[in-house]
Order: sequence, then C-alpha cells, then structure tokens
Amino acid sequence: MKLKNVLITVSDMEKSIAFYQELFGLHVVLNQDENVILTEGLVLQDRTIWEGFLGQEIISKNNASELYFEESDIEAFAEKLENYHIPIQYVNRLMEHSGGQKVIRFYDPDGNLIEVGTPM
Repeated sequence: MKLKNVLITVSDMEKSIAFYQELFGLHVVLNQDENVILTEGLVLQDRTIWEGFLGQEIISKNNASELYFEESDIEAFAEKLENYHIPIQYVNRLMEHSGGQKVIRFYDPDGNLIEVGTPM
C-alpha cells in the first residue's frame, strides 16, 4: 500500500490555490473545480462537497493535524510570510527548538495548520 495524497478542505478554491502556489511553489496537477490536486500530493477539496460527504460541518483550526514543509532558508520564508498580501495568523513565529531545528507554525486561509521547519 502507498499513501498517494493528503486532502484538506477549503472555502475559496482560487484563493487557496494562489496561497499554496505563491508561498510554497506548488502547482496544479489536476483541476476538477471542487477538487484540485497540487504537486507534492496536496489535494484541495471544496468545503461544501466534503461537508456533504460527511454529513456534518467542518471545524476550522481544530489542530488535529498539520501540513509539514521543510525549508533550508527559513529566515527568507519567514520574511515572505510577513510580507504576504493576506494577513497570516501565527501559532508561533520563527523559533528554534532545543535540538537546533528552526520552525514556524501558522494557519492557511481556512484554518489548516502548517509547520515549516529547517531540515533535520
């Protein structure tokens, strides 16, 4: 068995595509309007479609999972976040763990938790 994709729900598909393209350099592999596959295996699903499948409301910022990215020039990425045209809601700004790894945590526009860290 092989994990193929990770799916997150979004309320504004175009805004989310732009967010992941502009900040992370991901690109659209397949666009089916309510379901968009980006490079690196990230799938964006329209929130209302997902709520219909589940039969219940999506809970934003539930902190039950996170998307993890690695970036060797994390200071430049932190600056990119600070200058992004949409305000970023941080969990923690750039910090360093006791083991030396630098990380930053924040939410995407739909409350999906993201962590960016230096390679370990």
